Amino acid sequence: MNAILYPVAANAEAAFAQPKGRAAREREAKDIGGGSVRFVTEPTGPAFASRDAALDAYAGRLDDPRPGRGVTVAPEDHYCGLAERFEGAAPPPPAEPVFAKGRRWPKAAPLHGKPVFRLMISYWRTAGAEDELIAVEQARATRRRAEAAALDATQLRALARQPLRPVKPQQPLDAGLFEMPAPEAPHILIPDE
Repeated sequence: MNAILYPVAANAEAAFAQPKGRAAREREAKDIGGGSVRFVTEPTGPAFASRDAALDAYAGRLDDPRPGRGVTVAPEDHYCGLAERFEGAAPPPPAEPVFAKGRRWPKAAPLHGKPVFRLMISYWRTAGAEDELIAVEQARATRRRAEAAALDATQLRALARQPLRPVKPQQPLDAGLFEMPAPEAPHILIPDE
């Protein structure tokens, strides 16, 4: 089976139009990009009012299952996809549990706005100025400080993208009442009864 060869580029537009190269794995992407890379999926290009219009605009880049078209992209070229978004829709307010009529959560409010289709491209992003803004401190600690209100959008995005790290090392799991270590593999717990 062929692996997907993702573009290596500085941003989504460059990944779609003129990537530096293509790589399936991070190690290969680092060699092509000349430094550290990060795997991302981002929207690119204009918004289309219908799925058919988007498929027509990106003919040959996406699988087209419509009757009469029958276009199938090569397995290594499946790094693009279409996503339906709601243009101009405000994010729904945070939901609180209601515990009413046998339901814990309320029904989701319908999104108001015009549905549009955007091309989503997955690629290896080369390191840039935005990646250097990632804070050393955990996001949960940063947001509790008084200066958190002064963070700009770029810094908030960098905090949201940083990987989660444990607060303290995970403790070893305890063996339960009806569990015992396997004699031939003491690192595996098996049921006793």
